[in-house]
Amino acid sequence: MSSIPIADHALLSDCHSAALVTTDGSVDWLSFPRFDSPALFARLLDDDAGHWSIRPAGDAASTRRYLPGTMVLETTFRTSTGTLVLTDALAVGAENTGHALGRGAPHLLIRQVACMQGTVEVDVEYAPRPEYGLIRPLLSHVDGGVSARGGAEWLVLSSPVRLQRQGGSAIGRSTLTAGESQLFGLHRSTIGEQPARIWTQEELRLRLDATVAAWRSWGELHQSYDGPWRDLVHQSGRVLQALTFRPTGAIVAAATTSLPEGVGGERNWDYRYSWVRDASLTMEALWVAACPDEAADFFAFLTTAAAASLVDLGAPLQIMFGVGAEHDLSERELGHLRGWRNSRPVRVGNGAWSQQQVDVYGELMSAAARLVDQLHMLDEDTRRFLVAVADAAAMRWREADQGIWEVRGEAKHFLYSKVMCWVALDRAITLADRIDASDKIDGWKRTREEIRATVIERGWSEQAGAYTQSFGSAELDASNLMLPIVGFLPADDPRMLATIDAIEARLTDGRGLVYRYDAAEGVDGLAGEEGTFLLCTFWLAQAQAMAGRIGKARAAFERAIAYVNDVGLLAEEVDPDTGELLGNFPQAFSHIGLVNAAWAISEAERRAASAS
Repeated sequence: MSSIPIADHALLSDCHSAALVTTDGSVDWLSFPRFDSPALFARLLDDDAGHWSIRPAGDAASTRRYLPGTMVLETTFRTSTGTLVLTDALAVGAENTGHALGRGAPHLLIRQVACMQGTVEVDVEYAPRPEYGLIRPLLSHVDGGVSARGGAEWLVLSSPVRLQRQGGSAIGRSTLTAGESQLFGLHRSTIGEQPARIWTQEELRLRLDATVAAWRSWGELHQSYDGPWRDLVHQSGRVLQALTFRPTGAIVAAATTSLPEGVGGERNWDYRYSWVRDASLTMEALWVAACPDEAADFFAFLTTAAAASLVDLGAPLQIMFGVGAEHDLSERELGHLRGWRNSRPVRVGNGAWSQQQVDVYGELMSAAARLVDQLHMLDEDTRRFLVAVADAAAMRWREADQGIWEVRGEAKHFLYSKVMCWVALDRAITLADRIDASDKIDGWKRTREEIRATVIERGWSEQAGAYTQSFGSAELDASNLMLPIVGFLPADDPRMLATIDAIEARLTDGRGLVYRYDAAEGVDGLAGEEGTFLLCTFWLAQAQAMAGRIGKARAAFERAIAYVNDVGLLAEEVDPDTGELLGNFPQAFSHIGLVNAAWAISEAERRAASAS
């Protein structure tokens, strides 16, 4: 059973795949060559599922940071005899620049140790376990490192230290004095490809320097926000970029699978896929930093993955895809893994891929409207795709669905889903000239107004004194904080203010963090409860800012960012009892919320200053 706090991990990314590193210098998660590939190290989910640690022998205190402007991690260990700095990176391609971050990743994890003061003994423990810990590979000495073969994997660890095989692991110890350094590199290939190879110390050093330079180049081109909480917003932008699968433009919801929404519970899902909703909202958040390359790649990905069925067959838009545009994401359980703190089952795949969630039309069209200037000339396929998205929203808005929270209970007429169909048509009308759909404007307008009237009439509950989760329900749902954010209602509309107040008063924990909904009511068809949802707390801050309640907005924002870990990362949820981070990590939704709420507060303060 893994028990290391989720917040104790830091993310590495090459915009193809991800690794998580603990404060103690252990890589406890690594998936090559894609985010959703079977993990080579999975101690995150089971102590016996593989890791690679480099740390001082004996006791050491550690602090860490990302090198400024990068996703390259630096951990500083202080011992009684000296100071050691460990630098970790997933290498990007040799020719990467700010406009091409992540192209041609070599599937290489680089780890550098440098003694800064005194003398430090360094322990290395390497225990690869391909296929989520199912395989104990055959380890062999090669000149300059260790080879591991098992299943479809061929791994070579380039090591300046001779490692001794011990069971299914390789261990070693070296001594560094001030000014000395060593570089290690883990390279992966598959059977039939060019074999993984030994990297020299100079090659690893050059590739590490190039990776730092590439991240900084990306930031110089894209990190333009200069408002409140600037550093956190910039870090969130880098995290969202790090969750992008560069070969296709897909954006994953998180880097991990099965980190639970409640300790010991069953709410454990695989988030290493590209949700249309999440990716669209990510693109809107990255709009703050103006990312034309990412916008074009993302819409090209969606056009390839989804357009054929939507345009030609009239089928619902699939709500999520594999990062290579795969459609079938069938879910299965990995029974050999005990899960983080015995939170079973551990799942790969995600059964939500076959759900109907009609809100996705709105998020997609909203992103298209926001990013249209960055998309330049829309090609015919993309124009047809966007027209089909709007038509699907007009056709399906009356249907019940599983909603934004992907409930596994009964389909309902969720308010948020209806509102997002309104958004889809509203944005399609503004884009009509750009997507060659002027002849559809009148019909889209009629349906848009019908949706609005229905939501206003049937979405309000006198019993709750608020807009509620679904038609005929008195249950609150934090997704209704989006009504002013998407422009459906003004934030200062009396009923909207009442909804904001109701959520703040009755859908929060003792810390003032917001729940998605009341899980005890059983709407999601799952047992147990869950933590508060950080995205929803950021939504509360954003809605308060738009309502002119800047003080309340700042207070809600500060409550949420109190749970940012030491390197600026957020998970999905917070345990209402312990305050620990819960859920998959790092979570795109949480960082999207941070960026958008900071922007909204900045704009509200600017407007207030102009009016004074």
